[in-house]
Amino acid sequence: MKKTSHEINEHIQDRAVLVSLVLKNSRQSDEEAEYSLQELVNLAETAGVQVLATMTQHKESPDTKWFIGKGKAEELRDLLEKTDATTAIFDQELSGAQVRNLEEFLNVKIIDRTQLILDIFAQRARTREGIIQVELAQLSYLLPRLSGHGKNLSRLGGGIGTRGPGETKLETDRRHIRDRIGELKRQLEEVTRHRTLHRERRKKTGIFQVALVGYTNAGKSTLLNKLTNADVYAENQLFATLDPTSRTLTLPSGKDIVLTDTVGFIQNLPHDLIAAFRATLEEACEADLILHVVDSSSPMREVQMRVVAEVLSELGAHQEQITLFNKIDMCEPRECEMLSTDGEFLKVSALNESDLDKIKWTLQEKLMGDKKTFRIPAEKGDLISLVYRVGEVLENEVDGGDMLFQVRINNKEFEKVGYLLANYDLSQMQNKGEASQHEF
Repeated sequence: MKKTSHEINEHIQDRAVLVSLVLKNSRQSDEEAEYSLQELVNLAETAGVQVLATMTQHKESPDTKWFIGKGKAEELRDLLEKTDATTAIFDQELSGAQVRNLEEFLNVKIIDRTQLILDIFAQRARTREGIIQVELAQLSYLLPRLSGHGKNLSRLGGGIGTRGPGETKLETDRRHIRDRIGELKRQLEEVTRHRTLHRERRKKTGIFQVALVGYTNAGKSTLLNKLTNADVYAENQLFATLDPTSRTLTLPSGKDIVLTDTVGFIQNLPHDLIAAFRATLEEACEADLILHVVDSSSPMREVQMRVVAEVLSELGAHQEQITLFNKIDMCEPRECEMLSTDGEFLKVSALNESDLDKIKWTLQEKLMGDKKTFRIPAEKGDLISLVYRVGEVLENEVDGGDMLFQVRINNKEFEKVGYLLANYDLSQMQNKGEASQHEF
């Protein structure tokens, strides 16, 4: 059976030299610059690229034509020829003109960090929503750079930079791309509307919602699987999962909450990607509590934590957070002792049952609030069910035709459903001088 061009392209591996420009006056330290370049190596390998060599250039500012300067571009050309590389991947975002100039001068495919990340997302997207979001981000990135990517997108041989819209050679028609972007936005709005409806439905049930956020490969999916017995794909690789996954987590008290795994963050996460995935990332904004998962074994964990904080701030997610220093089983004892941050935090391993129990008890403590007493007519089954769903029932008894409940309920939870129970809240009545004669 004859293979399609796409199937043939999937078996062709790019051979690349990776290039980083370090600006002398930037706030980035040499250690951070080196880490960013190593992260680019990991990204390239995740995309299926064979990394042959790396190169770093230090300059006051980017060269408008050659980005790294004419002399360094000549040095890069020699290295590409020596290693027989097919691609040069840059750790920073390039303009369309820079791509065109470098591609013509070096005679290889030019990819920047943003396009590489988009390419990985294109490989990993599985759901309809994920596929729409990735294509929208790719086209939004491509549109202002058509003049620079013409040769790139028309290259035969496939590989990184040609997945998704590149294969259809849409660069010949700007209007076609704008029309496609408009159509994708409409499709995404419909998907977002459905997601919002599901979210609102969950809110009405009064179920406490917790979002797992963190740097890519921090162990969020593994934690979700271990805590909820889920089967979310989890591997030791960047962006192993893209689509948010929500599972029910049962706390020690028997109360259920919703735990949601979100897409991982990374340095210089493309703005087009943040915009396209905003509906997905809003799961973090709408959660009652955020669990910030940190890879405690990473030497750059502080940088990673800062990146996550910046993205959450950009999204407008400012609710209460608990930091989970994960993978402490891979952390040196001395390093483990030094782990700390402002605010509440736990040191855990997703592979340790006692640590998982510690997380569950911590979440339960967060749910516990003031004690309230309710007198509800026995025939109000929906309200009785609501009491059990949103609070921890400490005591209950029958009193004539009524049910009396003493409940510990989270204040935020009560704000959502309190209006439904207001007429049956003896605690509120007592505050108003209408104390009930009945005591438990």
